[in-house]
Amino acid sequence: MSIKLKPIDEQVIVITGGSSGIGLATVELAALRGAKVVLAARSEKTIQQVAERINSADGDAIAVACDVSSAEQVENLARVAIEHFGRIDTWVNNAGQGLYSRLDQCSLEDARRLFDINFWGVVHGSLAALPHLRANGGALINVGSEVSDAYPPLLGMYAASKHAVKGFTDALRVEIEEIDRAPVSITLIQPTAVDTPFPQHARNYMDKEPMLPKPRIDPQQVAEAILHAATKPTRNKTVGLMALVNTTLAKVAPTLGDKMAASLVHRQQYDEPPRHPEGALRQPSEMLVAGQTHGPGGREPQ
Repeated sequence: MSIKLKPIDEQVIVITGGSSGIGLATVELAALRGAKVVLAARSEKTIQQVAERINSADGDAIAVACDVSSAEQVENLARVAIEHFGRIDTWVNNAGQGLYSRLDQCSLEDARRLFDINFWGVVHGSLAALPHLRANGGALINVGSEVSDAYPPLLGMYAASKHAVKGFTDALRVEIEEIDRAPVSITLIQPTAVDTPFPQHARNYMDKEPMLPKPRIDPQQVAEAILHAATKPTRNKTVGLMALVNTTLAKVAPTLGDKMAASLVHRQQYDEPPRHPEGALRQPSEMLVAGQTHGPGGREPQ
């Protein structure tokens, strides 16, 4: 069946991980274009401030504190959205965390916590959203990564979680779109490295401060791709040239992809000791020390 999605200015959009990075960019862009927005994150103070800023500019947003690793909290997020706005038109599973470590050195507890957020958070969000999307039609958008296909060193457990997100999303799409013929569009977004505080929010086992290799794209580009998928049914979308390069290499020239991945090791670290090695894996990102979300001294390395 043909899936019809509403224009952004007629939608109610739920976005997890809305306190920073891709999620925050998507929240702000959706609100600017007239959507009613429900933003969710563990950083309750931060998302309340974002919602207040949107509402003071004649937007319409509510903030809901939510740890996506908890199915109960995600169900509550859906319930609050329905109680406040009456429906959900698009649900964006964006919340995620990083973990920098050799695979043979990170604890199983940290690895499981990462999967609880990155993978099970997507599962919880999808299952909470689907009954509402089935009822009136809509879009379910899961934010994966170029590493849903590729595999960088030192982010191996993160890559594994994003591979799991891709497998879940692809199978769910077949069940919902092809078998059930439900009026729900299911999309996987696969960005390349994005200029966000992702490394500083990550759990870090390395002896240096982590960074994402250049080139990095602006989170606004990912937000644009997400909102496009909210209005035009989209199977999957890579965002950024390097995402296309790396996912293609992983599929058609894996041996070359291995060598290119190995070359990333020294481009994933600043030349300074780690500042917050525990990151935001078990605490909201707003609990980290303010002002330490970029390179040394708040600057990118030269």
